[in-house]
Amino acid sequence: MMQENASNKDTDQAENEAVDNDQQNEPSVSEDIDQAVSQDEAFDWKVYADELEVKLSAAEAKIDDQKDSVLRAKADGENAKRRAELEVDKARKFALEKFAGDLLPVVDNLERATQAADTENEVIKPLLEGIELTQKSFLATFEKFGLEVINPQGEAFNPEKHQAMSMQENEELPPNTVIAVMQKGYALNGRLLRPAMVMVSRGGVNSVDTQA
Repeated sequence: MMQENASNKDTDQAENEAVDNDQQNEPSVSEDIDQAVSQDEAFDWKVYADELEVKLSAAEAKIDDQKDSVLRAKADGENAKRRAELEVDKARKFALEKFAGDLLPVVDNLERATQAADTENEVIKPLLEGIELTQKSFLATFEKFGLEVINPQGEAFNPEKHQAMSMQENEELPPNTVIAVMQKGYALNGRLLRPAMVMVSRGGVNSVDTQA
């Protein structure tokens, strides 16, 4: 028993010595504060704040650039969509341009046939009526698909829509007036398909050509 008590005392004494040694080795609270203050004094807060300001400005600039990129991409997409819609609309409007142009001589021949026919001849009246009906059907179909007739009889000469084949003096009309249409013109959806061939007044000797 006595030996056991002695052993316990020796163990307690060793543990106490170890605790004392640890306490001696650990820095005190005051030493920690002094070390923190020393480190704080060594840290340049202004430089740190300037660095943060630079990083913040760079981040904001990057965000603004990304916003601009998104807006540009959106605008480019809308423009591409608009151009595609215009191209589709243009193709739809003018897809029949060549076909309509090839049909114009047919309409011209029908018109010439009605103008040259003897309307008093009872024998050819049924034939003439058939030709006129065919001509009207052609013109109605043309109008349905956006083809309009250019018949400028009595109008002022327009070089964008008319082609002057000849000029004739006429004191009763202002100069550059269409006095005869030799061949009607046509436009498809507002675009000239064929100009009207016309005769234009030149005015008499005492007339003044205001278009000269």
